[in-house]
Amino acid sequence: MDQTTIAAVALPGSVNAHNLSVIALFLQADWVVKTVVILLFLASVWCACIVVGKWIYIRRKFLAADRFEDTFWSGVSLSELYERVGKRPTDPMTAIFAAAMREWRRSVDRGAGAGTDRGLHTRIDRVMQVTLAREIQRMEKNMTFLASVGSTAPFIGLFGTVWGIMNSFQSIAVSKNTSLAVVAPGIAEALFATALGLVAAIPAVIAYNKLSTELGRYGNRLDAFAGEFSAILSRQIEERS
Repeated sequence: MDQTTIAAVALPGSVNAHNLSVIALFLQADWVVKTVVILLFLASVWCACIVVGKWIYIRRKFLAADRFEDTFWSGVSLSELYERVGKRPTDPMTAIFAAAMREWRRSVDRGAGAGTDRGLHTRIDRVMQVTLAREIQRMEKNMTFLASVGSTAPFIGLFGTVWGIMNSFQSIAVSKNTSLAVVAPGIAEALFATALGLVAAIPAVIAYNKLSTELGRYGNRLDAFAGEFSAILSRQIEERS
């Protein structure tokens, strides 16, 4: 068997050395490299779905908060606003408002005296903080996956590359041919895994940082609203006592 035939058997890409398209590199790769490529591709698609869905979700929550704050500061009474949105809160800000008003109404219905006013204020603050933490935790769903892909995808791609290069060197040893035409396809297949790992990781890291910033802004906005509403209820508690 001549050297060309041996090289073709040892390195599947050597006959079509100039066919280095993405599809050709995938089809010519080892099954381990193919598995790595498929995993990275699926991770990239899932990350894209998470980013698009999360961005739309956060934008909607910001718009809902704008509408609620406009209504809240328009002069409408707290009881009327609670009757309007308190039964079925549709966003985190209304959920915080509803939780505080629910605790306030329970105290009023029980006819608590002035001696329990300080405890009522503490309970209202605690209820709002618990609700805020729960809503933020709900909004941060799937963020861990983005962070995991951003940190691990390059290493998964590197594993595929190392595995592919090992196979390439073994094939070179069998063919006893180190010409560029023989080596290039196998090395290209191996490096394809690292390239796809970076393609998956870089957008995931950028999206994670951007979404984390937006979630932080929204969390600060909720915290500020909770503080302002707590001050309003505190004044009403003092007036009642």
